[in-house]
Parts: sequence; C-alpha cells; structure tokens
Amino acid sequence: MSFGSRLKELRTSNNMTQEDLGKKINVSKVSISGYENGTRSPDRETLVCLANFFDVSLDYLVARVPEHSCLTPDDNIDLKKLLDSNLTVSYEGKVLTNSERQKIKNILIGVFW
Repeated sequence: MSFGSRLKELRTSNNMTQEDLGKKINVSKVSISGYENGTRSPDRETLVCLANFFDVSLDYLVARVPEHSCLTPDDNIDLKKLLDSNLTVSYEGKVLTNSERQKIKNILIGVFW
C-alpha cells in the first residue's frame, strides 16, 4: 500500500473530506489530493502532523509497516533497541535527532548504572 492510499484510507475511515483534513492540518485541499494521488509529497512537518492527527506511527503512515499495530500493556519495549533503531522516534510531536537519541541513552545509562 502506498502513502497516498494509506492517507486516503485514514481520511475516509474518519468520514473526512480532503477539505476537512486540509483545514485540520493547515494545508490546502489541493495538497491533500496531491498526496493521495502521488503527485505531491508532504514535508516532514506535515507527515508528523498527519501521524499525530490520525494517531498512527510515521512508519504506518508512509506504508513501511503493513498494519496499524497497537501496543498492549503486556508488550515489552527495549528503549536501547528503540533508540538504536531506524524507526522515527518523537517526543510531543518533535522527531528526535541522532544527537538527542544519544543524550537520552546517556541519561538512561546514568539512571540504571
């Protein structure tokens, strides 16, 4: 599934028009249409806005993973593996840089050792 078809699926499953979605994330209806039909690509900030708006991961939104998977309380996430991975990690909507990831790892080392 492409990014455009994933976006359209999310939009229509939320009973939204392209215009509705555009207003919610502050882009034009024409831009939403372009994203959905593959003639335009959103910038990183818009991707983050879309992922946050639909409450999905960036990987799911850009179709890197096939299904929207939800974590359960029984799931175990290794923070070191997460920070070392190529996954996009964000905090309050801000995508972490490699430098910020390293700072977090250093803080965790100080806490646990």
